[in-house]
Amino acid sequence: MQQHSTAVYNIEQFGAVGDGWANNTSAIKRAIEACLQGGGGTIYVPAGVFVTGAIELKSNMHLHLEAGSELLFSNDRADYPVISSRWEGASRDVFMSCIYACHAENIAITGFGTLNGQGAYWWKLFKEDSLAYPRPNLVSFDHCERVHIEQVKMIDSPSWTIHPNDCDNVAISAVTIINPANSPNTDGINPESCRNVKISDCSIDVGDDCIAIKAGTEDAERAIPCENITITNCTMLHGHGGVVFGSEMSGDIRNVVVSNCIFEGTDRGIRFKSRRGRGGTIENIRVSNIVMNNIICPFILNLYYFHGPRGLEPYVSDKSAQPVTALTPKFRHIHFSNITATNVTAAAGFLYGLPEMPVEDITFSHIRVAMKSGAEPDLPAMMMDLEPMKQRGFFCSNAEDVLFEHVTVQQQEGPAFEIMNSENIIMEHCHSKGTAKDEVLVQMTNVIS
Repeated sequence: MQQHSTAVYNIEQFGAVGDGWANNTSAIKRAIEACLQGGGGTIYVPAGVFVTGAIELKSNMHLHLEAGSELLFSNDRADYPVISSRWEGASRDVFMSCIYACHAENIAITGFGTLNGQGAYWWKLFKEDSLAYPRPNLVSFDHCERVHIEQVKMIDSPSWTIHPNDCDNVAISAVTIINPANSPNTDGINPESCRNVKISDCSIDVGDDCIAIKAGTEDAERAIPCENITITNCTMLHGHGGVVFGSEMSGDIRNVVVSNCIFEGTDRGIRFKSRRGRGGTIENIRVSNIVMNNIICPFILNLYYFHGPRGLEPYVSDKSAQPVTALTPKFRHIHFSNITATNVTAAAGFLYGLPEMPVEDITFSHIRVAMKSGAEPDLPAMMMDLEPMKQRGFFCSNAEDVLFEHVTVQQQEGPAFEIMNSENIIMEHCHSKGTAKDEVLVQMTNVIS
């Protein structure tokens, strides 16, 4: 008789042993197969440490980790089948993620247990350049609908931690992610070419970007936008960026709200990055009620980002205007409000558009940035020929229709606002405070009113 989807499939009933030693890949597969045959239900992981290889979920499956449980993912490459998925913005063969689903719906991962990717094994192989295929992500879903992840703790991911790709209706809440600060490419949550994504109440402490919103590169098989994203009530620790847009943005990123978050030591704060050749548009972004501390640069809009395939081509770094084509990226309609940043080292903000495509319609409202005394020089953004900066104010080049309203910069060296090669820059109620010597508030070069 077919069971109802309320059925519970305890992995121990299928032979799993939570001793931290026995490999339970086959036992968990048996539980999943029984759940599939029964029409769906809950795959239940009781307290204990269960070693396993890659787990592939199917539609109508809920993986629940009891408090005190841990799925410890094995260090045997044979436990990770090679599949076709998206890697760094384009399709290619990769090792299957530790938990994976494809073309599924109604997928959930919940509970107070832990997913342990044992990433050190993979990080070492990556640094030795001895992997035939890219590393597994900890959790990834391709082309899925109605995905829910809640409460679980995720540690030591081999690569990106949570990666929904071309998914619709994704909710990620109250998740704790911890990867070492020096672990390579261990981003926290990276929705790519997804629609209707909600990320809330998460704590993310990782070795790369905490949250990165992506939409594929120019090499992607299809240009699919990433749109209708809300990120709220999250705490970001360490990493290379708090919330990052791009640089994979060829399918467009739009309609994103980031609110009520804390960034502590995330290198950069809100970071937009792309380059010539990527194409796509990032637009309709609202960022509000953010507190940052120990940041290299709180705000970056950089259209000269050079990392990634073909990023070192001469046309990428050329500061002269190029023809506008479908491969010219655009940043526009981006608004920041009610943000405080303290102990900032390089610059209060860094906006650098293309001469042929300025960043457009950018607003900074009710912003306070306090520089760190005695800071060491650092790069506010990653672009060719950029010299390290120290305690600089807002630097703006190739921008159009920018409003600075009730913006205060403290303890900077040099102008609080340095504007070049831009048009229609409006400043209202802006201030500079606490400088070691008198500094001009605004310095403009080749700016058209």
